[in-house]
Amino acid sequence: MKPHERLGETTAPDGTVLRLTRHDGAYYLRAGNAELMSTRRAHSEEELARLACAAIGDRSAATVLIGGLGFGFTLRAALHALADDATVEVVELLPAVVAWNREPTLGLARDALADARVRVTEGDVLQRLRESPGAFDAVLLDVDNGAAAFTTAGNASLYHAAGIRATIAALRPGGVIAYWCADDEPRFTRRLRAAGLQVELHTRPVYPRARALHHIVLARR
Repeated sequence: MKPHERLGETTAPDGTVLRLTRHDGAYYLRAGNAELMSTRRAHSEEELARLACAAIGDRSAATVLIGGLGFGFTLRAALHALADDATVEVVELLPAVVAWNREPTLGLARDALADARVRVTEGDVLQRLRESPGAFDAVLLDVDNGAAAFTTAGNASLYHAAGIRATIAALRPGGVIAYWCADDEPRFTRRLRAAGLQVELHTRPVYPRARALHHIVLARR
């Protein structure tokens, strides 16, 4: 059996230790014993961007915020879907994750981060939303395993009433919020509807032809 090679480690503000590993040609990001993502299970992350960008149509000079860089799959899919005059801001809490993606020997998201349309902000995505009223045509959030399945405690506030209100306030008229969730989240979707949002639920395989599904929630005023 091929071993897991540990490539890097960092600690989230709440003390959660995250590790970057490589196994049999694939990369993995783990929080404690939980797998957050891998380069082998990224189809639904790409679909998050495709669905959100389709929802804002052909807007000129569209501005999109992506919460959570991961391994850059959502970012790459957004860049592919958006026009040359778009702007994509990626907000990533952990500087180490940005550094791993920029490392040329790892082959992660370095090319996407070098795209002239991309701006990277290192910090808390909820804080960025709060300071950006009416700034974005689309907000794509993939900062944990969903609205209930948290691996880092600090992410929870983004999915509760105050966080939802801050995200809504950061939208331009007709904007859309897209949430990635590992599981179905009926309590969370009720929360979105209670905030006055129209909600669409989508399921996508974790990789093409897989039986296991991830969930994408689209919400708009």
